[in-house]
Amino acid sequence: MRTIFLALAAILSSTPAFAGKDLDAVKARGELLCGVAANGLAGFMVVDSRGKWTGLDVDVCRAVAAALFGDSEKVKYVPVSGQHRFTALQSGEVDLLSNNTTQTMTRDTALGLDFGAVTYYDGQGFMVNRKLGVKSAKEIDGASVCVPSGSTTELNLADFARANKLTVKPVVIEDMDQIRAAFFAGRCDVYTGDSSRLYSSRAANVPPPLTADDFVVLPEIISKEPLAPAFRHGDNQFGDVIRWSQYAMLEAEEYGVSSQNVDEMLKSDNPGIKRLLGTTPGMGKALGLGETWAYTIVKQVGNYGESFDRNLGMKSPLKIDRGLNRLWKDGGLQYAPPVR
Repeated sequence: MRTIFLALAAILSSTPAFAGKDLDAVKARGELLCGVAANGLAGFMVVDSRGKWTGLDVDVCRAVAAALFGDSEKVKYVPVSGQHRFTALQSGEVDLLSNNTTQTMTRDTALGLDFGAVTYYDGQGFMVNRKLGVKSAKEIDGASVCVPSGSTTELNLADFARANKLTVKPVVIEDMDQIRAAFFAGRCDVYTGDSSRLYSSRAANVPPPLTADDFVVLPEIISKEPLAPAFRHGDNQFGDVIRWSQYAMLEAEEYGVSSQNVDEMLKSDNPGIKRLLGTTPGMGKALGLGETWAYTIVKQVGNYGESFDRNLGMKSPLKIDRGLNRLWKDGGLQYAPPVR
């Protein structure tokens, strides 16, 4: 074991991380081009009252910029439509997509994309008007359902209906804003989509005099929707920076390192914290970054729990329970490989 350790140490000390063409272009430009949803999505990517983009997906972009430039604000946000987002990434219009994109096999292979760590474990759900008295998606027999056209959402709905011997009437609409408007106007009984999108719509898009309390998200989740940032195949180091920027936020939460105490944590004797924050050097060099890359992410962006709480959790208007997005040690799926 000692021999293996020494060999690995020798490799790390003698082999620098070489930047690829995408990372070179980002560094030369001096800012990260981050693709976000054109219409925004509360909690994930939205322009606030000061004109700044905020949200869980936005924090991924900020973390990568903090790691690369030491400044989380060195990001240019490029709004892209759902139909254009992959083309925008493939053509180089953006460096990174962080916009509620589900990782799938065909996107990974046929589209030539790579994915970072899962930012949010999601799944397709259902929302109804509370006055319908529906408690379960298995009670929507005969209902009309607003659903985006040509989507996996539409296919999942059909599978769910067949499996549960339900007859539903899809109201197929292409534009997400039009889907929300149709549902809130009563053109359909049910709105189906990623549960995070349903919570976001309920928090941010209900037209008065209706309120968020008039609508309920049903308990069933009928699909797996692992949402992750996407980038182009071909630049392994850029991909490493993206993934480990996300992992650093998770590792920080696991160690109890936050934006509020990170300076004090620089004095920690915990070997894991010392590697993470760079007081024990080596991890920055392994990524081709400065040794304070993770410290800067936590200081300027926060750990994963801080980002979740302020954007989606109990400190936000959405008030989404962390559920599957709890840390692994708390019974969730969020798990970072060790920074070592």
